Amino acid sequence: MTKSPQETASANDSLLMKALRREPVDRPPIWLMRQAGRYMAEYRAVREGRTFLELCKNPKLCAEAMQTAVERIGVDAAIIFSDLLPILEPMGFDLSFVAGDGPKIGNPFREADDLARVRELVDVTPLDYVFETVAQTRRAVAPLPVIGFAGAPFTLAGYAIEGGTSRQFLRTKALMYSRPDVWRELLGRLARSAARYLNAQIDAGADCVQIFDSWVGCLGVDDFRRFVLPSLQELRRELKPGVPVIYFGTGNPALLPSFAEVGSDCVGVDWRIPIDDAWAQIGPDRAVQGNLDPVVLLGPQETIRAEATRILDRVGDRPGFIFNLGHGILKETPVENVICLVETVKNWRRAAR
Repeated sequence: MTKSPQETASANDSLLMKALRREPVDRPPIWLMRQAGRYMAEYRAVREGRTFLELCKNPKLCAEAMQTAVERIGVDAAIIFSDLLPILEPMGFDLSFVAGDGPKIGNPFREADDLARVRELVDVTPLDYVFETVAQTRRAVAPLPVIGFAGAPFTLAGYAIEGGTSRQFLRTKALMYSRPDVWRELLGRLARSAARYLNAQIDAGADCVQIFDSWVGCLGVDDFRRFVLPSLQELRRELKPGVPVIYFGTGNPALLPSFAEVGSDCVGVDWRIPIDDAWAQIGPDRAVQGNLDPVVLLGPQETIRAEATRILDRVGDRPGFIFNLGHGILKETPVENVICLVETVKNWRRAAR
C-alpha cells in the first residue's frame, strides 16, 4: 500500500512523529503498549469463539480492535494488533497459544543441529495478513500515525529455544555460552528476517516501527554487548531509511547505555528507573519513551494522576519524550483508569498553567 500525500503529511505532522524527531511539541504524545487487549470488553467480545492466533490472522478484526481502543481511550497513535511470534511460523516453528498458558512452540530449538531447520524469512508473503492489518488499521485510524512492530532477535530466540515463556532462560543462555557460533547464526537469521518483516510493514503503511526485546533484561551488560548487540545493529541497518525506529528492552536499567548503541531513534524505558535518569544514560541524541508502571493503573485515579504528573515533571519541556507504560496494559485494568491516564497527559500543560 502507498500512503496518499495527505496521509503522509498528517502522520509526519503528528505529535508522535515530531517527538520521535525530537522536535518541540505542545504536549507529549501518549500511546500505550497492549492498548487493545483483554482489559476492554469490546476486545473480549471480538475474541470470543476464536483463538488468539485466529484473531491475529484476521486483518479486519485486528483493525477494528485497534480502532475501538484508539477511539475509546483517546491515544495519539495506533500500534497494529498482532503478536511478536507469528514471524516464527514461516521460519519453521510450530506456534500455538494455549489459554491461560501463553505461547507455545511445539518444536523448540534444542540442539545445534536444529539450525538446519530454521528458515530465514526471505519471502514475506506468508505474513501478508499482518501487512493487510497495517493497511486496514491505517485507513481506520487516519490521520493518527500507525506503529508497526517485531520481536528482537534475542526475544524471538528465547521463545524458540525455551518453547514458551521462561523465568531463567536457562536453555537460551546455555546455547549462547556453549555454541556461540550457532548462536550468532541463529540471531543473524532472526535479525534479517525481522528487518524484512518490518520493511514490509512500512511498505504497507506503518509510519514508524518498534522492536520489542521483552526478555533481554535477563542478560548482563557484557553478555548483551557480546552476544546480542551485533544482531540488533544488523537489524537496524537493514531497515528502510527515514522511518523512525523505537527499541524497547525491559528488566535491567544497567543496559540502557548499551541500548542507545542499537541505533534506534528512540529508546523505550520500563518503570525500574526514573525517566530523567534513564535519559541521562541513553544520551541526548535519542528520543525516550516511557515509563509508568502498569500496576499503577490498578490503583485509585488520584494516584494515577500523581504518578503520571511526576514523570511528566521530570521530563519538563525537553523535546523528544513519548509517554507510555513501562510494559503492556494488564488485563485487570479498569478502562476508566486508562482514560484517566490519557487525559492526565493531555491536560498536563494546561494544568501547569
